[in-house]
Amino acid sequence: MSEKVNIKQLALELNISIATVSKALNDSYEISLKTKNRVWDLAKQLNYTPNPAASNLRSNKTKTIAVILPCVANNFFSLAIKGIEEIARKYGFHVLIYQTHEDCEMEISFINSLLNGRVDGILTSVSSSEDNADYYENLVKKVPLVFFDRVYENLDTFKVTTDDYHISYQATSHLIECGCKKLAYLYGLENLPAGKARFSGFKDAIDANGLTISDDFIVKYSDDENTNLEHIKVLLNHHKPDALFSSIEEFVIPSYTACKELRLEIPKDIKILSFSNLATAKLLNPSLTTITQPAFEIGNEAAKCLFKILTKRGIDDDKSIILKSELIKRASTGC
Repeated sequence: MSEKVNIKQLALELNISIATVSKALNDSYEISLKTKNRVWDLAKQLNYTPNPAASNLRSNKTKTIAVILPCVANNFFSLAIKGIEEIARKYGFHVLIYQTHEDCEMEISFINSLLNGRVDGILTSVSSSEDNADYYENLVKKVPLVFFDRVYENLDTFKVTTDDYHISYQATSHLIECGCKKLAYLYGLENLPAGKARFSGFKDAIDANGLTISDDFIVKYSDDENTNLEHIKVLLNHHKPDALFSSIEEFVIPSYTACKELRLEIPKDIKILSFSNLATAKLLNPSLTTITQPAFEIGNEAAKCLFKILTKRGIDDDKSIILKSELIKRASTGC
């Protein structure tokens, strides 16, 4: 049966026109997603297999999108990918994933290789190593592109982020309410709006409570975990903060390790909280207070935005979408 099934049979089965089936199979913006899903589901059930080469030539589409991000192993990005894939499947699209490993040159190389029509659109969370805003300002004019989490502001495309400033302010206030007065900041993503917003929320909460922070209480992220560990140990030994606010989860293990090596008890001697989507955060000893981002929802929303561009629907909607993170209080802050 699978060898004989054709568009006409799909149309008869669904009681819709042959033209509607054809447009649905080719992902036409004229057809609703509900109808497309009906057609795609039946086509799959009956093993309908159109000629992909001919179909792509007619529609000038690859039915493929690319996701470019720093690291697949990161808990946040692995959840975001799941959110992206859920939407891509609904539209019958494949997803290609590229890891930049925080290398801007690799990021640009990947994207340039995709500009020859290999994909219909790109979702990206940019590298933190340097500012590439000028490159992306030209890129958004050439290819459907949506930023998520790590973005460049003031570009004419959709951007899906979280409330980094407000949640940082809230988390810092929580530490102060727990009795902390000498707060240290572990600074990641300093070249990106997200990193700057997190630090601004932290600093403004410090100022609002009549406290101060010096450069000695700020540790900047290094790609080398041992370097981060040594810097945190120097901070704890020489300046004796009573709290560590980590802006990225890569600081979590070095922070716990440093406290263990220096025989500092968490949260009695020092309190710790971090931006983190670590599934094991509640299993750490003590369990880690986290600022948890809605990673799946961010990926999901970003993919929806990309398909707005591809289907030419909703492209005039608000292009700056901000989702809310959650402060999850656990034992590492102790109150």
